Amino acid sequence: MNNDNLKNLIKKQKSNYTLDQEFYVDDYIFNLDIKNIFSKQWVFVGHTSRIPKYGDFFLFNIGKESIIIIRDKDNKIYAHYNVCRHRGSHICLEESGNKKLLVCPYHAWSYNLDGSIKSARLMNDNFNKEEWSLNKCNLKIFEGLIFINLSDKPNDFNEFISPTKEFIKLHGLSNAKIAHRQMYPTNGNWKLTLDNFHECYHCQPAHPEYCKVHDKEYIIAYGAGSNTGPSSKKFDKILQNWNEKVKKMGHVTGEYSESEFNDYSRSAERTPLKEGMFTETKSGKPVSKLMGDFKEYDCGYTSVGTSPFNSLLMCNDFATLFTFIPVSSLHTQVELMWLVHKDAEEGKDYNLEEMTWMWDLTTIADKKIIENNQKGVLSKKYVPGPLSEMEKGLEKFKSWYLKHLEISIS
Repeated sequence: MNNDNLKNLIKKQKSNYTLDQEFYVDDYIFNLDIKNIFSKQWVFVGHTSRIPKYGDFFLFNIGKESIIIIRDKDNKIYAHYNVCRHRGSHICLEESGNKKLLVCPYHAWSYNLDGSIKSARLMNDNFNKEEWSLNKCNLKIFEGLIFINLSDKPNDFNEFISPTKEFIKLHGLSNAKIAHRQMYPTNGNWKLTLDNFHECYHCQPAHPEYCKVHDKEYIIAYGAGSNTGPSSKKFDKILQNWNEKVKKMGHVTGEYSESEFNDYSRSAERTPLKEGMFTETKSGKPVSKLMGDFKEYDCGYTSVGTSPFNSLLMCNDFATLFTFIPVSSLHTQVELMWLVHKDAEEGKDYNLEEMTWMWDLTTIADKKIIENNQKGVLSKKYVPGPLSEMEKGLEKFKSWYLKHLEISIS
């Protein structure tokens, strides 16, 4: 594969069909995806409550990059490339922990938590420490959510977050804490993983838990977001009645989606849960303390896509946050994080098993689906198949992806 071959391959792709095999298996294309797509996005990588104390850190690894996310004594959070400025060794070797000083395990160069160099043994007299600080990674925090951007010239964060801001702020995530984190390593290309997430054609046969919580008409028309399935007059009426009720409560309603190709592929919407359900639990009953601006349950559900690699799925009393991390051509790491009110106590104010029930079982099922899909795509008999009326989200994502890829090699 080279750029000329890839340009021809992009032109060959047909509307309302899946992608050719190469997009799901080729290492050359995967490396372009990391360099020109993932690395240019503002990606949510964690919540500030994961590193509550001075010196707490965690690593975020993507492609060939490792990023140290760490809290300094001034309570500021920094992001540094995990690369010693001496000979390039990784500095932090554990996935998380606490360090009051960043010391390279190779030659013991040390760095303050803001990235400035503290000591470098036996260097020449003309060595200027100020020139050898750790390389910073672009970092922004919004409502307790930590976003990073690997680009040398990142897009403006305020412009990026603006369309989804009111939907996120409604849930008070800055006053939340992590109740549970879970990784779901998935043997499938990141695009197959997101294809699965962008359609609900498979929901009724594969996800009884999801269908217990969400109305059948919602699943058909909205299951993977607005305009991802055929229209439903029945659900439109349900949504209209719910919006009228929720507006009287003073809560956010409505939706946002990108009208044309741009750098982010963002979306946001508020919709009701199945009648009788207060939140995404097996019983439908409240499971934790109300969050954010909610003083009473509106039995609604907020879905926000800040980028293709993140989804924030928020009920009135807890939030489930997704991060999709491309690892290799045939492997994706899916991370789920459940947030509750910062003052909520497990066993007293919230039930962890009830709260994680739906998305844990759904993601385990998705992992199996995606891995089976990848196995079939590897076959010499795989050819792109036609998309159904419930897979409009795939076509939107595919169009976004191909345009980004084509721009990156032009």
